[in-house]
Amino acid sequence: MLILASASPRRRELLDQIGVAWRAHPVDVDETPQAGESPADFARRMAAAKAWAGYESAPSPLPVLGADTVVSLDGDILGKPRDREDAMAMLGRLSGRSHTVLSAVALIHQGICHQALSTTRVCFRVLSPDDMSAYWASGEPADKAGAYGIQGLGALFVAHIEGSYSGVVGLPLFETGELLHRCGLKSGIDNQT
Repeated sequence: MLILASASPRRRELLDQIGVAWRAHPVDVDETPQAGESPADFARRMAAAKAWAGYESAPSPLPVLGADTVVSLDGDILGKPRDREDAMAMLGRLSGRSHTVLSAVALIHQGICHQALSTTRVCFRVLSPDDMSAYWASGEPADKAGAYGIQGLGALFVAHIEGSYSGVVGLPLFETGELLHRCGLKSGIDNQT
């Protein structure tokens, strides 16, 4: 059992997928990038900040898992769109190009923060204005970094990926499993032996 310092239903589903028992404890942290901070450093800092916030406020002394996913293009961080215009601009930038998705995981166990980072290259097909407008109308991109969700309709835009599918969704399962194993915690596969 661990505490998931997130309200994300996608992260919950991914933990369920690998047989990890969790208790949700959403936290609120300032997600403003620092001046000159790289997308990778920002993702790592946010994952750790969420984990520490959960660790300090959780009602029980369980291990705490925090995660953060960043969409990066040309060194810029593409966060959640502010509105339709912002989403159209992001999708327009991603159209026909490759971008990077960085998904950081932080696990606090016995007062020590362990971290891992997944880096995935995602290649979009060329998107028409109608594609982007219809996608915005679906409601899916409104709360997604980079204005798309690979686990939903946004998958129709992805020509291919190099890296972790689950990392693009929001929780890189390989890296998460490695952190759990390093800390002596079990996932579903450990329960099979």
